[in-house]
Amino acid sequence: METLIFLIPIAFGVAALALVAFIWTVKNKQYEDPKGDASRILLEDDDKPL
Repeated sequence: METLIFLIPIAFGVAALALVAFIWTVKNKQYEDPKGDASRILLEDDDKPL
């Protein structure tokens, strides 16, 4: 039972950190154009230097 005193706050801390990271990615528009990113990886760049 003594370990729960340490594990529960750690679990809440990790969950809060994950929530903050998710909110940061949404505010920085990381999820704006998922279809464009998926199709962009399939296209070849013709202007690559050799």
